[in-house]
Amino acid sequence: MAAQPTEDRTGRTGKPRVVLGVSGGIAAYKACELLRRLTESGHDVRVVPTAAALHFVGAPTWSALSGHPVSTEVWDDVHEVPHVRIGQEADLVVVAPATADLLAKAAHGLADDLLTNTLLTARCPVVFAPAMHTEMWEHPATAENVATLRRRGHLVIEPAVGRLTGTDTGKGRFPDPAEIFELCRRTLTRGTRPADLAGKHVVISAGGTREPLDPVRFLGNRSSGKQGYALARTAAARGARVTLLAANTALPDPAGVDVVPVGTAVQLREAVREAAAEADVVVMAAAVADFRPAHYATGKIKKQDGREPEPITLVRNPDILAETAADRPRPGQLVVGFAAETDDVLANGRAKLRRKGCDLLVVNEVGEHRTFGTEENEAVVLGADGTETPVPRGPKEDLADTVWDLVTARLT
Repeated sequence: MAAQPTEDRTGRTGKPRVVLGVSGGIAAYKACELLRRLTESGHDVRVVPTAAALHFVGAPTWSALSGHPVSTEVWDDVHEVPHVRIGQEADLVVVAPATADLLAKAAHGLADDLLTNTLLTARCPVVFAPAMHTEMWEHPATAENVATLRRRGHLVIEPAVGRLTGTDTGKGRFPDPAEIFELCRRTLTRGTRPADLAGKHVVISAGGTREPLDPVRFLGNRSSGKQGYALARTAAARGARVTLLAANTALPDPAGVDVVPVGTAVQLREAVREAAAEADVVVMAAAVADFRPAHYATGKIKKQDGREPEPITLVRNPDILAETAADRPRPGQLVVGFAAETDDVLANGRAKLRRKGCDLLVVNEVGEHRTFGTEENEAVVLGADGTETPVPRGPKEDLADTVWDLVTARLT
């Protein structure tokens, strides 16, 4: 989606201005991909690296990709007062990667180069995309610095889990640049509105469960997980700590989101119970199978000439939404459900809301080529307080933002 022009303080209209800060970590080379996505989508990007970052990617690369001169020092072009002007004129500042050193300087207000000066003068949204070894990320000093930045309203996204420098593996990996771009795009869309989910932990289920029949076959559904992932992305952009329980999806992990893979309804039930214990909000967007085969064949079921197959006996799966709504481990915890209907959509939705006991129920009509697997959705959000909020057809992120608007109103 192309960026929309903005108007600056002098009344001039142009592209949204993004400052891409780059600190000195090996993941600096991945920021080139983030820069390309930002510039190609219509943003005016000024790269401000630290001196250490230039050991990984040189100034000519940043200058060529951004179309702007690159400097690390406040002493260059002093007559333009860059240490003040760059931050003042920005619509968004994103630091990617953000090292432990950079996070510490930002948290303590140090300003010894152009990037840290820019962070002090910026009055726009600021996003940090940390990347470092696991031990550095988990160190109490880093944890305190991150907490300080988040209290100030900055968005510090969670690093990914995966391969680090050398043979190490763990939490601290730079998130997918495409996903960081999506988060930046959503943050720009929100503008200076506060991160209204900051300090909240939300748990979201997404995708569709699969109930195995034998080693090669299963009972499943058409859910792609796109709506649940949209809920995760928008929640992260609004400052939440997000746990995403992903059931059989083929989508990249959203930036700043902890992803827990699950397979069956029983596995999802256990994952929800564990994650919901410390959650402020639980959103059940996954399409959970109502039934599973009563018996699992350890070998592939063979067809036999001249004989019809044995009937498949089904048993009920647990009703995870109803259980979660009935047994909330935290006072004030909100529970949001989804209802996929094919007929009598609103009537069935209202009955399901009463039966499930959740606070909000997102009701949408589904079918082949409708909702499942598409980029758009249309729904009515029913509230236990009797409210009904229609959401016209549009991007699934729009529906997600409406859900979070309704959630934050109830949290406060």
